[in-house]
Amino acid sequence: MRRKSSPSAKPELFRNDNMSIYVGRIACQDLAGLVHQITGVLFRAAVNVTENHEFVDHVAGRFFMRTQFEGQADVQKLRTELLKLLPAGAQCDIRELKPRDLLVFASREPHCLGDLLLRHSTREMSANILAVVSPNEDCRHLVERFEIPFHLVPVNALQRPDHERKVLEIVGKYKADYLVLARYMRILTSDFISRFPERIINIHHSFLPAFIGRDPYQQAYGRGVKIIGATSHFVTEQLDEGPIITQDTIAVDHTVSAEQMAKRGQDVEKLVLARGLELVLEDRIMIDGNRTVIFS
Repeated sequence: MRRKSSPSAKPELFRNDNMSIYVGRIACQDLAGLVHQITGVLFRAAVNVTENHEFVDHVAGRFFMRTQFEGQADVQKLRTELLKLLPAGAQCDIRELKPRDLLVFASREPHCLGDLLLRHSTREMSANILAVVSPNEDCRHLVERFEIPFHLVPVNALQRPDHERKVLEIVGKYKADYLVLARYMRILTSDFISRFPERIINIHHSFLPAFIGRDPYQQAYGRGVKIIGATSHFVTEQLDEGPIITQDTIAVDHTVSAEQMAKRGQDVEKLVLARGLELVLEDRIMIDGNRTVIFS
């Protein structure tokens, strides 16, 4: 579901001048002349368009557009002007492109968490990791080496709603833009998920639903699979079935042990989560039902 109309370098999210960068995302019924009308509004607002992508879903008759522009914009006024010319029911979102605040959730496996912490410390990721939340102590030392706050919320004998209530107390203190589940091995309740629509990103191995539960790589080895992979997606009430952001796979054969398969699978998980998060942070994703339109 992609069409790229004008290639451009990735945005400079840490600029030194006073020029702000914005991203406008529009989804609506497809009509002739929409690109001309939309860019006309931006021209009259005296902002400079630096990147533009559009896609038409001819089956559904839906138009999608992501426009990146720079200048000093009155976001609310621009949105009002655009909605005047767009078809009824159009979705129009405009916001400044800047580093977002993340709250990361992890359990015992450190590979995805460690990768995000390293990218954060080297400024490869256009985001601020505010803290890490975990039901286990296993990753505390790793997190504290990066001087990031670590919050332990043990499960003990707590019922799931009671545990989540304690987690929500921490989440409320940070007011993060996104929650990132970096191999967080707890199933979130519908109540928790409903508080953060399109703001929770998860990563899991791509064996689902074939190999459910513990030791999926051992199960895959026993079945003799030839491809392993990972999926990053937005979290919805349907477990591991939210809109897909990114996926990747690698080939394996009979010479690869279950332990080697797990190690290679973890490498794919790290990369897929980082790629997916980058797309989210740059506002390159538009959710259309349970599908995504991605302007990369």
